[in-house]
Amino acid sequence: MRGHRDLKVFQLAYKLAMQIFNESKAFPKEERYALTDQIRRSSRSVAANIGEGFRKRRYLNMFVSKLADADGETTETQVWLDFASDCEYLVRERYKQLTAGYEEVGRMLGGMLAHPEKFLPVAAAFCLLPAALWFSAFWFSASCQLPTAYWDMR
Repeated sequence: MRGHRDLKVFQLAYKLAMQIFNESKAFPKEERYALTDQIRRSSRSVAANIGEGFRKRRYLNMFVSKLADADGETTETQVWLDFASDCEYLVRERYKQLTAGYEEVGRMLGGMLAHPEKFLPVAAAFCLLPAALWFSAFWFSASCQLPTAYWDMR
C-alpha cells in the first residue's frame, strides 16, 4: 500500500463526497449557507480525515483519532442526508443509495478502528511489541524507528 488513495474506504468516501457535491447543486438557493455547505463539508471531511489519518498512521493514537473523526463525519453526513430527503431535495432512491454507501464507509472504518495495527507501517508496528520481546531481539532508538539490527541485515 503506497498511500491513502489505495485504501478502499478512502476511494468510496471520495466517490460519495463527489456524488453529494453533484446532487447538492440542485438544492434550493436558500440552503446555500446551511444544508448545502454542511453536507458538502462533512462528506469531504470523511475522505480528508481518512487521508490525514493514513499519513499519521505511524502514531497509533493519532491514527485512531483521525479514523474516529472520519467515522463521526460519516454519521454527520448521514444526518444531513436525512434532512435533504425529508425536505424533498433528494429523491428517495438516491437517498437510499447514498445512505447505504455511508453505512458501508462506517463498517469499513469500524473494522479499521477495531484492528488499527493492520494499517501501521513496519517501523510503528515494532513499537507495539511488548518490551520484553523487542528489547531481547533488537536495540531500538529513542524515537522507535526500525531496530538498528534491521540496518545490519541489509
